[in-house]
Amino acid sequence: MTRLKQALKGKLTAKEFSYLRASFDVIGDIAIIEIPDELIKKEKLIAETLLNMLKNVKVVCKKAGIHKGVFRTQKLKVLAGEKRKETIHKENDTRIKINVEKVYFSSRLSTERKRIYQLIKPGESVLVMFSGCAPYPCVISKNTKAKEIYAIEINPVAHKYAEENVKLNKIDNVKLFLGDVKDIIPKLRKRFDRIVMPLPKSAENFLDTALACSKKGTVVHFYDFLNEKEFEKAHDKIDKACKRNKRKYKILRTVKCGQFSPGVFRVCVDFKVS
Repeated sequence: MTRLKQALKGKLTAKEFSYLRASFDVIGDIAIIEIPDELIKKEKLIAETLLNMLKNVKVVCKKAGIHKGVFRTQKLKVLAGEKRKETIHKENDTRIKINVEKVYFSSRLSTERKRIYQLIKPGESVLVMFSGCAPYPCVISKNTKAKEIYAIEINPVAHKYAEENVKLNKIDNVKLFLGDVKDIIPKLRKRFDRIVMPLPKSAENFLDTALACSKKGTVVHFYDFLNEKEFEKAHDKIDKACKRNKRKYKILRTVKCGQFSPGVFRVCVDFKVS
């Protein structure tokens, strides 16, 4: 039994207890929980219990909608604690300032961001597409000897936070661009040693763009949401894109990096353009 369930034992009826979602996310000092419709009348009790349980948490929000739109943002409602949605999240020797409602960010990707930076060699030129408030660029900059990191984000609010985070972490080798990846990349007239594509729902639509700024030896980190038994579908998407662009490639590895829903996982396929 999880700590939250233990703390609520006796405070909910057996039926209410069966609806309780015990998992939650913590970003900085904000906890984000999911409250089923059946427990709306007890949402304040659940939130206050979680707030008292986690000494490092000052705000508890509930998900009031799904991630949607081009910016992948999600409506949140403060249930307990301080009335704010901005926080500073610490991860991999960086501090990431963020508004959890206005900018997409997943603290669960901390391990995956570490995996990526551990692969980077000194002197690399790195491109991060869909860079949000710049967690990947900041983590890469602080933990590697990459020559430069280019980061492109379409959400103006996320871009503003990215600018703050570059300053907050005293970084000087990250270049930030506001706009659509497909519009920005052709103007750069640049090829990269490594390309990170952390947009699982539609990254396949940008594979042509990634290949256009790849060179021999470029490593691409392509993310997708897939059923556990269908990971090869990501390989098929890469294969089709490379054939379209007359590029040869080699799959290096396929990594599970988080569960999206029952049976569906966030998957990263690392492949090298040859």
